Amino acid sequence: MKATKIIISILLGAGVCLMAYLCVNSIVTPIKFEEARMHRQTQVINNLVCLRDAEAQYRLSKGHFTADLDSLINFLKVTPKKEVYKEKSLTEKQLEKGLTEPKITKILDRARSKAQRKMKFQGPDSLANLYAYIWEKDAEVKANGLQGFRRDTIMTDMIQALYKGKYTHETIHEITYIPHTNNVRFEVETNNHYTTSQGIKVPIFEIRAPFTTYLHDLDKQELANLIDKEKKLEHYPGLKVGSIEAPNNNAGNWE
Repeated sequence: MKATKIIISILLGAGVCLMAYLCVNSIVTPIKFEEARMHRQTQVINNLVCLRDAEAQYRLSKGHFTADLDSLINFLKVTPKKEVYKEKSLTEKQLEKGLTEPKITKILDRARSKAQRKMKFQGPDSLANLYAYIWEKDAEVKANGLQGFRRDTIMTDMIQALYKGKYTHETIHEITYIPHTNNVRFEVETNNHYTTSQGIKVPIFEIRAPFTTYLHDLDKQELANLIDKEKKLEHYPGLKVGSIEAPNNNAGNWE
């Protein structure tokens, strides 16, 4: 009898412990899953934004998007980026008079062209001497108060210009892989002949990372719940930029 009571007490104690564990686990598991998901999401979004910037430059240069990630990375490595070097900004008074960036660029271009025809500017300081000359001599520059203004188009390394030292030519390929996977690449789809309801042709693209790729090793039930929730809301079960269905200004579905 005594032994039976002891066994029952042990079983009840074990049952209480098991129930306590299950209750705690039911609270802790979703919290851990969500923490891991948010941490990984930040890294996936970083790569998606980097790829979006690359696609935008590719289209600017080629006139269309590409679904070939190798071609996109090669483009970043070999294509220089045009940037405008600027000195001085327009004042409120100049803006009120109707001066704009395109206007002052045209004025400075005309002034440089005229000066180069009249004078020979050579040597390492030729550009500085050219500007010094037009600031002092050019009537249109002086009339608009553009002394000290410079607007020059320069060619820079595309990777450095876009990513500010975050990636190099040796590491730029990393943006094509979905973080927390065994080098699984982002899914890319393009439609360079999409036609709007107004008959306007607009190239579009979509870059995707399904939940099943970068959350694959987390709690299976929580992952299934997340996917089911997004599908019921008619949302893409993962992270993506752009849309292959219609132009959306290349927005991310987290924005």
